[in-house]
Amino acid sequence: MNFRSLLKILAVVGMTLALIFTSELAVGFYYGEPIVPLAKFEAVLLAGCLLLYLLLRKEPVKLGIRESILSVNLLWLTLGVVGAVPFLLYTDITFASAFFEAVSGFTTTGATVFNDIEALPKTILFHRSLTHWLGGLGVVVLSVGLLSFINPTGSLSLFKAESTGIQIEKLRPRIRETALSLWGVYLALTVTDLLLLKLFGMGWFDALNHAFSTVSTGGFSTKNASLGAFESPWIIWVTTLFMLLSGINFLAHLKLFYKDVSGYKSEEVRWYLTLFILFGAALTVVHMDISGDRLFHAATHAFFTIASVMTTTGFATIDYGGWSHLAIALIFGAMLFGGNAGSTAGGVKVIRFVVIVKTLLMEFRRTLHPRAVLSVFVDGAKLDRSVLSSTFGFFTLFVFTVAMTSGYIYARGYDEMTAISGALALVGNVGPGFSHVGPADNFSFFSDTDKLIFSIAMIVGRLECYTVFILLSPSFWKKF
Repeated sequence: MNFRSLLKILAVVGMTLALIFTSELAVGFYYGEPIVPLAKFEAVLLAGCLLLYLLLRKEPVKLGIRESILSVNLLWLTLGVVGAVPFLLYTDITFASAFFEAVSGFTTTGATVFNDIEALPKTILFHRSLTHWLGGLGVVVLSVGLLSFINPTGSLSLFKAESTGIQIEKLRPRIRETALSLWGVYLALTVTDLLLLKLFGMGWFDALNHAFSTVSTGGFSTKNASLGAFESPWIIWVTTLFMLLSGINFLAHLKLFYKDVSGYKSEEVRWYLTLFILFGAALTVVHMDISGDRLFHAATHAFFTIASVMTTTGFATIDYGGWSHLAIALIFGAMLFGGNAGSTAGGVKVIRFVVIVKTLLMEFRRTLHPRAVLSVFVDGAKLDRSVLSSTFGFFTLFVFTVAMTSGYIYARGYDEMTAISGALALVGNVGPGFSHVGPADNFSFFSDTDKLIFSIAMIVGRLECYTVFILLSPSFWKKF
């Protein structure tokens, strides 16, 4: 194991975080809040990481499979610790709660431990949203762009270890250029969302924070009532649109810059949009029936809610936990799918359900025609057996993790809906669930031990299970 490479990676990421976090000092200074404690912390973080980097500057970064996987796991634990410090400096919560909030931010889960969001300092509100924005496309992807300056050949394995989805496609000849291009698309979506939210009535601070949370599909808001605090339906529709866009594979957006719209014609995107429309339309009808609202008002909240849970953003306009059982079933169903592979959304991902269904249909045909040569095709391309195995393996691990987390919550004395929906919300990086962890509630009532366990569950979900569970394999620590 090349521990010097691991330390050098953490040093680069730590320096990057320290520099980006200086924007929080500007926010605190503008709003007249104390910034000295935060400035001291960021100075120590920057100096420490810079010193570590200088000590290892001549050390070549060599990332094999083992180093890549371990570095990603260590990175997300480090992000939780570093991200927790501002909460400890400016609020009275425990370390476990601060760690939970930071992990929830960086993994774009959006679950919170704060009962009164609007009472928090502006510095902390911005810090929460910034963790979302950095974690959205992946701090690791950003670090890939920087690491390639250190080691042009060693960063691809790190990108593979952290990225979501079935396969990785490189549009640019070098992985660093691909990573930085994706960040360009990410920034463009954020700025566009920010300007539209401002145009329709949000203040600059609220618009910036919600743009960060929307494009990252995170869900942290500056308001206790989330998006429900804003009366304009156009703010809700703009947010719905950008949640939907952020749930699409970012490589499709990147292709558009090269005048290639093929990314939007993929089977995954077609199914993603079809499911969104079907769930949204069904929930609109149900909402009209139970509330008596007119079509536009019902559709506004219904399609927003489906976009929020399907992309695992976690925003809310109203407390849908009090709707009918049929409405809750529809929302719960949308939670299961998630967004596209290669997007900022969490969950299982639509493409995996497409592959699973096609594989099952193939096996049905094989039963009827044992001698037939059958294969699974997606977008006209034949999928290798390794892809099918990996897809079913991930789904098994995902269900196992949700079941274990759900069992733990239930064993702690909470009801079935809290346990099941809470586990799915954590592992799927959705944020809110139902019952005690519904959109009008939070995770503050859980114990510190619970919050630490939930933090690990969020990281497992963010890293899509394999990257974490492989650490439990004895072969990981032996020769590869």
